[in-house]
Amino acid sequence: MPGEMIDVATPDGVADAYLARPDDEPHPAVLLVMDAYGLRPQIERMADRIAARGYVVLAPNVFYRAGRSPVVSLEGLDDPDRRGEVFARAMPLIRALTTERIVSDGGAYLDRLEQAGRGPVAITGYCMGGRVGWRIAAAYPERVAALGAFHVGGLVTDGEDSPHRSAGDLDAEVYLGYADNDRSMPVEAIAEVDHALDAAGVPHRSEVYPGAAHGYTMADTPAYDEAAAERHYTELFALLDRTVAR
Repeated sequence: MPGEMIDVATPDGVADAYLARPDDEPHPAVLLVMDAYGLRPQIERMADRIAARGYVVLAPNVFYRAGRSPVVSLEGLDDPDRRGEVFARAMPLIRALTTERIVSDGGAYLDRLEQAGRGPVAITGYCMGGRVGWRIAAAYPERVAALGAFHVGGLVTDGEDSPHRSAGDLDAEVYLGYADNDRSMPVEAIAEVDHALDAAGVPHRSEVYPGAAHGYTMADTPAYDEAAAERHYTELFALLDRTVAR
């Protein structure tokens, strides 16, 4: 079935979202959390590919407070001298996603997804979407059975609400596919996340994808790495099959 744009009511307004599904029957549910460049055709194609495996997939515009998608212009992304401009446009939107807003929105996304599919839900997140997915999974452990995070960064901060500090709140199997030499997730931070998950008894696996840059799954960016992206699908589908494909 072709995907469709839908509206999801949240406590703060209405988020536009892309919903993909194999057919009209109930299927296991997946929440796809976009990267910093927003909800766009690339995210929709990824949702379609996951849906083709037999899942109902919801990909919300988590920047909905700034407007309907597309919110972030990718103009200049292919020019190394202008790439910083694109990220500068996204940064205020990322900073506006406080933990409180993520958790509030996350409940609405899970509610809408569970109407379309059947729970428990798996989350797959990309770049900052992996961090957002972690916070949703930690806030709703009884509703989230799996978390896959790819080229994720910022899981370890100096703040009291650093995501890794909430590892004990997770009740999901976790897979972390890190980018290589990622400044947002250095080896020391990866080790700290692993330690937190181990201490909390969370089943998990973390891997660094050699030579893959931050953003390796995104075919519409210069960071795209086809081999790493395909590896990500292999790991994601295995995670989904283990946890929610019942």
